[in-house]
Amino acid sequence: MTEVGKGASSVVLEGRGLAKAFGGVQALKGVDLMARAGEILAVVGENGAGKSTLMRILAGIHAPDAGELRLGGEPVRFDGPREAMAAGIGLIHQELCLCDNLSVEENILLGREPRRGGLLDRRAMRRRALEVLDRVGLQVDPAQRLGALSLGAQQLVEVAKALSLNARVLIFDEPTSSLTEREAQQLMAVVRGLAASGVAVLWISHRLAEVVSLADRAMALRDGANSGELRGAELSRDGLVRAMVGRELDHLFVREPGEPGELVLKVTGLRTEAWPGYSLDFEVHAGEVVGLAGLVGAGRSEVLETLAGVRVPVAGHVEGSAAPPLGAGVGAAVERGVVLVPEDRARQGLVTGLGVGANLALPACQASARGPFRDAGQEARLFSRSVEQVGLRSAGWQQDERSLSGGNQQKIVVGKWLERSPRLLLLDEPTRGVDVGAKAEFHQLFDRLAQEGAGILVASGEMEELFALCDRILVLAEGRLTGTLERSEFGEERLLALATPA
Repeated sequence: MTEVGKGASSVVLEGRGLAKAFGGVQALKGVDLMARAGEILAVVGENGAGKSTLMRILAGIHAPDAGELRLGGEPVRFDGPREAMAAGIGLIHQELCLCDNLSVEENILLGREPRRGGLLDRRAMRRRALEVLDRVGLQVDPAQRLGALSLGAQQLVEVAKALSLNARVLIFDEPTSSLTEREAQQLMAVVRGLAASGVAVLWISHRLAEVVSLADRAMALRDGANSGELRGAELSRDGLVRAMVGRELDHLFVREPGEPGELVLKVTGLRTEAWPGYSLDFEVHAGEVVGLAGLVGAGRSEVLETLAGVRVPVAGHVEGSAAPPLGAGVGAAVERGVVLVPEDRARQGLVTGLGVGANLALPACQASARGPFRDAGQEARLFSRSVEQVGLRSAGWQQDERSLSGGNQQKIVVGKWLERSPRLLLLDEPTRGVDVGAKAEFHQLFDRLAQEGAGILVASGEMEELFALCDRILVLAEGRLTGTLERSEFGEERLLALATPA
């Protein structure tokens, strides 16, 4: 944590009584916030608590219905994010806002490229890009195509882009949710350095251990209102949970395995495009939750996507009551009761801007549509059932899904498949970017589906999640199945030893 007090106590950004409603839902109810120069302020809360709405107001994306923003002690009102950026407020989104096909320097200076004689001044672009890349500790060629970089490096380019705008306030929204542990630690080291240089940092994360290690101070939101502020010894996991949910969470949800039922899926000699040189053999039974563990790049997502019909296998054979016809496509897999909850809900799990009800109805739209028209009644019924089944919180079936919290968006991605009573669920990072309370809800839902007879294959980078949910865990290392851990063998050291390439 940074040492607040060494020239780091002046208030840069302040919110007083900020309120915002969407339709009939009051997202913020008079929230107060104070960000100081040189301080890392964590903002925590359950999904739907109002964190994203608050950050969008600070970044000029939304205008508050009531309340006041002050920047450097002066009242401000932004007419869009461009004005907020010009005032020195940068927002680093969970989903990166970069262009893969452009170079690093072009991304950093997009829309603000220096010119000479009407042409891009490449020398000036390189010089400016190198200055901000040095501040974030990223040593890459500014002319390199962004898409060739790792996700962690791209995240640092996003930070460099904000710094190129001379940002005084940097807002990080779930910045480590897609990063490896090493990349996350590198980003947090950069953030500490930025705070030490006088930047005011707001850090939004569901990873409470991360908040405890990084933040100087934390403010909690609950149901759209301030619910506590923590610093010093108060800044602990238990303290954060109490402030977020208003009660103690004595322990994480831990599933009690039952007796496995019929064979749902038997995979023999499966070779994927990612690692065609290695074949995989495993089984999933009804009522069973099987984990897929491994480091980033081990091939977990590719296995799930191949079974779901998204990818074509190099080789392999499957059998069982829900065995998908390999290579026949997504539709054929769904007809056999095989459904995939993808890792990237924004790009792969939702149709952006379609609305809550329409997204829920997508798996049934061919059967329920009235000619070329959507069935509004069907969408409304599916919405009501999702409120019951997955605890979806929304103003109604017509609400734009983009205005929902990440956890509620994920409930749409999961909930839309439940009408089909799936026999095999393929879950890829199913609680990514989801708070501690919602995570327990998802785990309970997956447990209930297993009890009702579904087989579940879940890939997760969180060992704690796998240990809580799974009957056994398959461990991958660079495409190879290096071991299977039974429940009595679960342990971090054992799992990491198997997941680390020899």
